[in-house]
Amino acid sequence: MSAKKSSSPVVVVTGAGSGVGRATALKFAAEGWCVALIGRRAETLAETVKLAPAAARRPLHVFPCDLGDARAIAQTAATILKQFGRIDVLVNAAGQNIPRRSLGELSAADYVAVMDANINGVLLLVQAFLPAMRRVGAGTIVNIGSEAGKQASAKSGAAYVISKFGLTGLTQSINAEERPNGIRACCVFPGDIDTPILNKRAVPPPPEARARMMQPEDIAACVWFAAALPARATVEEILIRPSRPWTG
Repeated sequence: MSAKKSSSPVVVVTGAGSGVGRATALKFAAEGWCVALIGRRAETLAETVKLAPAAARRPLHVFPCDLGDARAIAQTAATILKQFGRIDVLVNAAGQNIPRRSLGELSAADYVAVMDANINGVLLLVQAFLPAMRRVGAGTIVNIGSEAGKQASAKSGAAYVISKFGLTGLTQSINAEERPNGIRACCVFPGDIDTPILNKRAVPPPPEARARMMQPEDIAACVWFAAALPARATVEEILIRPSRPWTG
């Protein structure tokens, strides 16, 4: 990796090894941005890079990091800032759920794993990058929440619901505290998306249900919209659902 500071705008995307994170990273790369890809597994991040057209691969940079590891988060953020010298947008797209998710069967270990991925790691990343945004008086943070962060559902499970409600509150807190510093935040609340996290459901949806769902690229388009708006405008929330939800 080059230590040269980036002259292009820089976006950091978590969960970039699959799903919404991958689609978002590829969208920003196609738009000419320098993209720092964060995810637990280096191999899945490398697969994301390979999916980009050859001309768009150079701005993609891989940073393996476990969002359950506070020290690794701090080190990764410091490395990114040292390498690129700036951060314009942070997209928190990493997400986790577990099959045994109802209140009657949720274990303490599973609860911690979901909270680490969905909210605790997000908070630590936000805190790690905010000082760099404050120094330049600008920055956008986009958090990928869920409609479960607006209305609880048994389908989503208690841990996931709690984490996504927390993400809603974190987004609002960023806007409440950081607006005077030129920093804005948006929370995207998607309904069902056809991503690998569906396989964590106790009963994964059938192909005909997945065909009715939104695709990761739909959510990436929302992220791009929130990030590309002029700095004078802030989209605080985006609620997006499938046009023809599965009812079978």
